[in-house]
Amino acid sequence: MTVLPHRGFVRAKDTIAGWPGYAATPLHDLPAIAAETGVGAIRLKDEGPRFGLGSFKALGGAYAVGRLLAAELSNLGIARAAGSAELSDGQYADHTRRITVACATDGNHGRSVAWGAQRFHCGCAIFVHEAVSQGRVDAIARFGARVIVVPGNYDDAVHEAEALAKRNGWFVVSDTSYPGYTEIPRDVMQGYRLMADEAADQWTGPPPTHVFIQAGVGGAAAAVSVHMRARFDPAPVSIVVEPVNAACLMASARAGRPTVVHGDLETVMAGLACGEPSLLAWQELERAAFAFMSIPDDAAADALRRLADSGLAIGESGVAGLAGLQRAASDPVARTALQLTPASRILLFGTEGITDQAAYDRILDSRRS
Repeated sequence: MTVLPHRGFVRAKDTIAGWPGYAATPLHDLPAIAAETGVGAIRLKDEGPRFGLGSFKALGGAYAVGRLLAAELSNLGIARAAGSAELSDGQYADHTRRITVACATDGNHGRSVAWGAQRFHCGCAIFVHEAVSQGRVDAIARFGARVIVVPGNYDDAVHEAEALAKRNGWFVVSDTSYPGYTEIPRDVMQGYRLMADEAADQWTGPPPTHVFIQAGVGGAAAAVSVHMRARFDPAPVSIVVEPVNAACLMASARAGRPTVVHGDLETVMAGLACGEPSLLAWQELERAAFAFMSIPDDAAADALRRLADSGLAIGESGVAGLAGLQRAASDPVARTALQLTPASRILLFGTEGITDQAAYDRILDSRRS
């Protein structure tokens, strides 16, 4: 089964690379942390500068909004193949304003969808659960979206978004997939692949041996996994890292099938607080991931502070890959199981910058207390 066909990625890359403000985000070499960790090299892809939205999610949600609007205009007989430029210029605004897109979010995906809706001139409703911070809510609202707060956790917001969208005739633009709903999440994931493609282009010298990649529903981890297999032979070993309180992919790996993790899913890694894996992501990761691991919040906090000491402002969800590497590297059994040696070359993805200044500052300040 081909989860993300190559042709779809080529289309996403050509489209996104043509957006105003597009630029490849930096890949940073971290020799001091590599020495501390006992590996040969660590390089981190910093998604903080991405389109001014602060995270890699800008590549997925907004792209999927554009694809959905183009398809709907075609279905209505208005435009056979409306492109991003025409949508952005407002050539079809009289029609797109009658369309509303909706999604659930912990923050970053909703910001991308809201940005895409504003850019392409359609309505937008974003559903957040009650633990999403005011800073993240405000960042979404700045793009003109209606923000709806839902009691419960992220998965409750997903179900409420789906229910209200069905009732109101809105279109769900989700980064998670489930039976009967895969094409829009597939577009989202094809957009995510661009950060992995850039990282492969930027990598110099012997190729990476390992990728530690964080996961919520798994969309980014699966997109990176697909692209690492496409760009490197042999592909680097892929290790999926989740918060200990929201490790739905690890639970799925143990069960051998998609498995929901219940509870409040509370974690400082807010963008990863997801209890239900994406179907498409699971279809890739069940066959391609080498290992799954979970980490406590204090591991993420330590990694965030260590990167800050190195001059990198990576948000609390974006540091989980490094946190997983640090935990694994300090455990002799894990080092052996994950084939970590002094010659290992590690690729990490700092999937967000500072998307909530108050939360970031609290973690930094906690070192002083």
